[in-house]
Amino acid sequence: MITNYLLGHPWVTPAALVVLVLVGPFVGSWLVCRVRLAWLLTGVSLVSVAALTLVPVDRETFATCTIQWTLPTPTRVELFANLVLFVPPTLLAGVALRRPAVVALAGSALSAALEGVQAAVPAIGRSCDTTDWLCNTIGALVGSLLAWAALRLARRRPPAEPARETSR
Repeated sequence: MITNYLLGHPWVTPAALVVLVLVGPFVGSWLVCRVRLAWLLTGVSLVSVAALTLVPVDRETFATCTIQWTLPTPTRVELFANLVLFVPPTLLAGVALRRPAVVALAGSALSAALEGVQAAVPAIGRSCDTTDWLCNTIGALVGSLLAWAALRLARRRPPAEPARETSR
């Protein structure tokens, strides 16, 4: 269903990536002092990842895991969507944890685990594919780079002045 929408509107995922790249570091720098909110948003974005990768679909799978290596481009709508899918959670977790490199590795590992579940549970109708892992990993790297930029922006920002007490 979502693939059909994206095929009909191929501009959506590139536009989403552009918005994430332009706005992500600023939102991330704002979230640096709001760690709980950053973790909450990370959780929400991971629910989306789980829903889009593990919710059963009504189709029969014929291969356990397809091994291929295709890079995402904006014209390869589904592959590009796999890239964009991992940008928000790694951006948000990278800001919350303040360790973008660790989060990039965790994002890649999460993608591998999701592909493993798809291979191990054919009843969900999902296909394990190494290209999906590759695209998700590239998205995790992009999200982590945005988190790094957000942390740099937050360090450059002058510290907020403490609130002054007023005497009556």
